[in-house]
Amino acid sequence: MVKKRTDEVPVDVYVQFIRSLFDNVHMVLVGAMCHALIAYMVYWKGGELFFAVMAAALLAVGVWRYLSLLRFHRVGVIDDAQTAHRWERDYIIKGAIQGFLLGAFCFVSIYVYRDPYAELAAVSVTLGSIVSVVGRNYGSPPMVAIFATTFVGPIALGLILRFDTPHIILGLLIVPFFFIIRASAANVRSVLFSAVVGHKQAGQLAQRFNRALNTMSHGLVMLGPNGKVVVANAEAAHLMSVRSPDALLGRSIHSLLKRGVAGGMLAVEDCRYVEAQLTRALREGRDRKVLVSFSNGQHYEFSARGGGDDLGVITFEDVTQRIEAEEKIRTMARYDNLTDLPNRAYFHEIVDELMATGDRERLCALAVLDLDDFKSVNDTLGHPVGDGLIYAAAERLATIVTDDIKVSRFGGDEFMIFFNRVEDIDQFAMTLDGIFAAFQGDVDVAGHVLRIQASGGAVISRVEESDVDAMIVKADLAMYKAKELGKNGWRLFESAMDAAFRDKQLLKADLRSTVEARGLRVVFQPIVSMETMRIASCEALCRWDHPELGPVSPAVFIPLAEEMGIISDITTFVLHAACQECTKWPEQIGVSVNLSAKDFRSCEIVEKVREALAASGLAPGRLEVEVTETVLLDDKSLTRLYIEEIKNLGVRIALDDFGTGYSSLSYLHKLPLDKVKIDRSFLHDVTRNKRSLELLKGVVSLSRSLGLTVTVEGVETFEQLKILALTIKPDLLQGFLFGAALSASGIETMSNSVWPFAGEGKSSGRTTRR
Repeated sequence: MVKKRTDEVPVDVYVQFIRSLFDNVHMVLVGAMCHALIAYMVYWKGGELFFAVMAAALLAVGVWRYLSLLRFHRVGVIDDAQTAHRWERDYIIKGAIQGFLLGAFCFVSIYVYRDPYAELAAVSVTLGSIVSVVGRNYGSPPMVAIFATTFVGPIALGLILRFDTPHIILGLLIVPFFFIIRASAANVRSVLFSAVVGHKQAGQLAQRFNRALNTMSHGLVMLGPNGKVVVANAEAAHLMSVRSPDALLGRSIHSLLKRGVAGGMLAVEDCRYVEAQLTRALREGRDRKVLVSFSNGQHYEFSARGGGDDLGVITFEDVTQRIEAEEKIRTMARYDNLTDLPNRAYFHEIVDELMATGDRERLCALAVLDLDDFKSVNDTLGHPVGDGLIYAAAERLATIVTDDIKVSRFGGDEFMIFFNRVEDIDQFAMTLDGIFAAFQGDVDVAGHVLRIQASGGAVISRVEESDVDAMIVKADLAMYKAKELGKNGWRLFESAMDAAFRDKQLLKADLRSTVEARGLRVVFQPIVSMETMRIASCEALCRWDHPELGPVSPAVFIPLAEEMGIISDITTFVLHAACQECTKWPEQIGVSVNLSAKDFRSCEIVEKVREALAASGLAPGRLEVEVTETVLLDDKSLTRLYIEEIKNLGVRIALDDFGTGYSSLSYLHKLPLDKVKIDRSFLHDVTRNKRSLELLKGVVSLSRSLGLTVTVEGVETFEQLKILALTIKPDLLQGFLFGAALSASGIETMSNSVWPFAGEGKSSGRTTRR
């Protein structure tokens, strides 16, 4: 039974019930003395020895129980259910003996002795004992059942055994008290059980609430209907610099904020504003957040929330790190991380704001500066040195910043300067000249002495007629013009620049359409053998006949094609056309095609050469590709690999414009070359300058010693031809002396022609047929 009851309730509640059995120990002794005295009074009145013995037994058992209860209080500890079971068992055994003795006294008094005084004494002692059964023993249902049985049962049995109707009825009516006692005890036990569990749950909730409240990262105060703090957490105490949350109780919002004012961290105006906002939010039941910045650099965010029962909650937290992080992100979004100057987007925003205010009829100006030859610094010294140069340039420009002059790093090595107010063109020119003079000069970057030099463009416009983007475009056009004119200076925008820019854009569009429609044509410049004076090969050249502008020079449209990224499409067109036409010529005549540096940025160039040969059926040995030394500047190893793959196809390789690059001689043995084409600059004054002649002779001799075929370009006069024939003796000749570039059919017609090499003064332009 005990184990069953233990299973029904939590152990800690069961322990509390058992402890309740041992409360009021002195009442047990008082009860025992009352029981013994009543039994003795029956003995004294009637003289029956049984009652004297019963009085002594009742007193002895009562004292025994009393001493047992005292022993429990001396031990005083119940840690587990097993200990509680042991104490309950001891309590039940001794209580059962006492109940049996009291029941025996009642039974004898009513049934055996049948003395009216004894019967009255029995009923009295039973009623007095029953009163204590429920209030004292509810914690142990077995004890309640035993006492109910021993107290009610003997009296009921004694009355029923008299076997007369009144006593039998009276005995039967006493029996329900057994169930009443047990039900009352169970009800008390249930009520107390609910109370104990409820108290426990309330304690747990209070503990959890306290833990949650005091482990919050936010400070929290709860305000009562009178606007005073009724609840505060540990973080609130910490943020308010008080020792404990109790120190905040009873304070108002005003007094809390006044602590910041008194400490000099919060201005009086800010205090009033925050108080008004929080009070209004609480009054209207709205959620509201207020950010407060203190003089020590800290930032707090207050949040007010109205609640029910006229209660309000204010939370606040130190958001300094968040604000600083947001400010850092905002700075990173607005400023260039290398120079700390405004970036493109923020500069645009600044200029828009400046132009939107002030006199709308005033003049403003925008200038763009671009570092000259900056790419060569990156390519030769590395990007860290390039970044150092940009930083040094930005430092100098930052010194000119004022309320009316703003500077931005617009990207790469380009800077923008906006002048919010310009008096006139002359004054602006003087200002910009002064900026350029102060800007340029030598700087030390990582041990390298570098010179800051820039080209610039500027535009002046009336504010009401200006648009930032349009001004940037015009300043860029002026800057491009400055670079065309030799760099290291600036130009002011002129309308003609805009027209030229628009013409260039239209020309680009027309060129793209022409390339896509395969509207270009290929002509061939003869390459003549020095020995036979016959055409040995031809160089394929691309021509563009514009429907409105007429012939457009390759010096114009080839750079445009490279700028547009369609030069490889032109290369593909020329390759196929050259191979196709070459198949129609005599077998001894080959064709050469120029490949640009951009063609070698992809392995597709090898496949393009292979496809052109396959499509035309031309023998690979009749095709020659010409590369310049600039081809190798971007990625020497990869470019060399592509050249070797083309060479493996059986195609011949020629080094074009030899002598104009940076390290010409090194390429003669590093590349798989078949031919060297000596640039026309070597032939420029060969007829007048002996040193030029010796230089040309040495280059030809060096090339020939390496087993390379030598072509001299730029042969334009008979005198040059004569010197070449008598002194230099190159393998091949190329130049206007042998006529302009011809069509494919023209080459076929001239394939058997011989250019005569006669005495001085004979015309070299006439040809004869064999």
